[in-house]
Formats: sequence, C-alpha cells, structure tokens
Amino acid sequence: MGLRPSTAEPRWVRLLLVSVTLLFLGAFLVTPLVAVFVEAFRKGLGAYLASFADPAVLSAIRLTLLAAGIAVPVNLVFGLAAAWAVAKFEFPGKSLLTTLIDLPLAVSPVVSGLIYVLVFGLHGWLGPWLQAHDLQVIFAVPGIVLATVFVTVPFVARELIPLMQEQGTEDEESALTLGASGWQTFRRVTLPNVRWALLYGVILCNARAMGEFGAVSVVSGHIRGKTNTVPLQVEILYNEYNFVAAFAVASLLAMLALVTLAAKTLVEWRVAAAPASIFAAGEKP
Repeated sequence: MGLRPSTAEPRWVRLLLVSVTLLFLGAFLVTPLVAVFVEAFRKGLGAYLASFADPAVLSAIRLTLLAAGIAVPVNLVFGLAAAWAVAKFEFPGKSLLTTLIDLPLAVSPVVSGLIYVLVFGLHGWLGPWLQAHDLQVIFAVPGIVLATVFVTVPFVARELIPLMQEQGTEDEESALTLGASGWQTFRRVTLPNVRWALLYGVILCNARAMGEFGAVSVVSGHIRGKTNTVPLQVEILYNEYNFVAAFAVASLLAMLALVTLAAKTLVEWRVAAAPASIFAAGEKP
C-alpha cells in the first residue's frame, strides 16, 4: 500500500482553501482597486481629465517622478555594490552591513522621517550650519529625495544577495583565471547572471519610491505646489472633499500598482523560462 501524497487533500478542502483565498483577495484588494476607478470616473471622463489640469497636481507628479528618478538609480548602484560585497567577499562588519540594509524594513517610515528632521531640521544637529550656508533640506526637495532613498534601500540589494550567494564565486574565479579584469568579470559574468533579479528589484524599488507616504509626509512640510508628492496630494484633495480629483490622482498610483504587478509577473515568467531556454540553446541537434 503506497503512501498518500502530502498534497492529495480531499476536493472539498481544496475548494474551500481556494474560495477563502479568492474571497479575501476580492474583499481587500480587488474591491478597493475597482472603487478607486469607479469614483475617479464618477462624473465622467471630462471631470477625470480636468483633475490633472490643477498646477498643484502637475507639480506633485513632477516631484514624484523626480524623487523616484533619483532614488531608483542610487539604490540600483548601492544594491549592486552591497550585494556583490556581501555575496562574493568576506570582510569585518559583513553581518552589520546586512543588518543595516534591512533597517528601513524594521523602522517605521514616519520614524525615519523624524530622524531626518532631527538631523537636518532648523533646530536639528546640522540645522544651524545649513541655515548659515543658505541650504534647506527639510521642507524642500532634498529632504523628500533623502527620505525616498532611505525607505527604498533594501529592495534591490535584498533581491540580489540570496541569488549571488547561491551562485557562489566559481564563475568569477574562472574569469579571473583566464585573464579578465575585475570590471570585465563584473560586466560579463556577474551582471548577466543577476540581470533578472536586478530588474525585479528595480521594479519594486520604483513602486515603493512613487507610493511612499509616511517618511515623505514628515519631511515635506505639505507646501502645496512645491513639496507635495502624489500620495500627499491625494490626501489634501480628499480632506478638501474634492473626491473626484482625489480618486483621479489616486488612480495614477493604482495604475502604477497594476503595471508593477504585470512587470513582476513578466520577470518571474522570464526567470522560470530561462533555464529551459538556456538548455535548449545549448542543445545540439
């Protein structure tokens, strides 16, 4: 008598689990997402498009793109460097570096924003020096960029570190043995091996950068038309009872979430198909 597979549950159990999962997703994910678009178009396409004619909304979109446009490349470079160091080398403080990479995930975004106020604010540690040199970080674009960079630090590095550790150092050692320089080894061996994980981390990093609220809210000062990002502008419009405009602007973030999900699915499919395609490419007739 053979053993029953551990996953061979009765049909009613499987149906129950699938139903509970779909019910949960429908109630907490799909329904709010649909509600955003329903409210955004409640007064028609004209009112929806008119919501984006507000100069404050356009300024919020530009600032969001600017913050993400700086934070994502910075974290891409940092994530690559940190993952390469952690996975390929042994050095004092390695565990501390790994812990620091995870720090933004453990600290509330609001707390991180308060830390920046404590350091760069008018009455902070560097506040008098910044004021003496006519430099402003808090309640200005630099503070928003710093806060965005901080909360998005782990996404690229955390996608790359486990993969690089699993791959080991054999390929790099072989390249160096054949005479490749360190830069050639990185560009032609290390980078191609992690390109899909890198892209996956960049997608998640960008989504978090454009949707960040807590840390940016603390350091922005909520100056309309100057230091409000898209999430902050949505809050202002909603508090002013301008619901159509609020949901219209929020629909941008909802569409970003859908695009991120589609890109994430595409990358996961490509990663899953990569081994098979590589084998097929190397197979001789």
